[in-house]
Amino acid sequence: MGQPDSRHAKQNELPPGQRLQRGWPVTHYGPVPKFRPERWEFRVFGATADGEKHCWTHEEFGALPYATVLADLHCVTKFSVLGAEWGGVPARAVLDLAPPAPDVTHVMVWAEYGFSSNLRISDFTAEQTIFATHRDGELLTAEHGFPLRLVVPHLYAWKGPKWVRGIEYMTADRRGFWEERGYHNIGDPWREQRYSYQEEPGDGPEL
Repeated sequence: MGQPDSRHAKQNELPPGQRLQRGWPVTHYGPVPKFRPERWEFRVFGATADGEKHCWTHEEFGALPYATVLADLHCVTKFSVLGAEWGGVPARAVLDLAPPAPDVTHVMVWAEYGFSSNLRISDFTAEQTIFATHRDGELLTAEHGFPLRLVVPHLYAWKGPKWVRGIEYMTADRRGFWEERGYHNIGDPWREQRYSYQEEPGDGPEL
């Protein structure tokens, strides 16, 4: 039998090795950044279709099309939060406004303090991938990523950073912060892709 496709896994099911978590624990590396709306900017750069950098202020980004998705969140530390409603700007809306060049294969998601996480373009364009501003109808708290966090429900939660500030279109894969420090380059929870030693040929660049 083949491995399950995580993008078609049933909602409210636990991937292997995960446990159901009541509540929503706060997990992150480093301090919580202070939000300064007048300085905040969301950038799309790298291999864009028009070769230009695209920027939105906080007010402008908040005016982009709003959507909600019902999705689970699976942390690599083995807890899962099921059935959350995430509200925000779908990743596909950003792609429509700032299209990538035809040869783009990956995206680097950039967050505060230079934190980064790499994604295959197919993961970034998945229907439920969303730049979340709300959870269950309420604004995210600072500890949970306000003003913006990326949610990629079919991958482990570290693939969706908190405090996102922009995305870089890439024509070749490059490891992000945790991927350089021993985490799996893809991070599929249904295949328990937790650590880089589990990688198979083709899963990512050499460490």
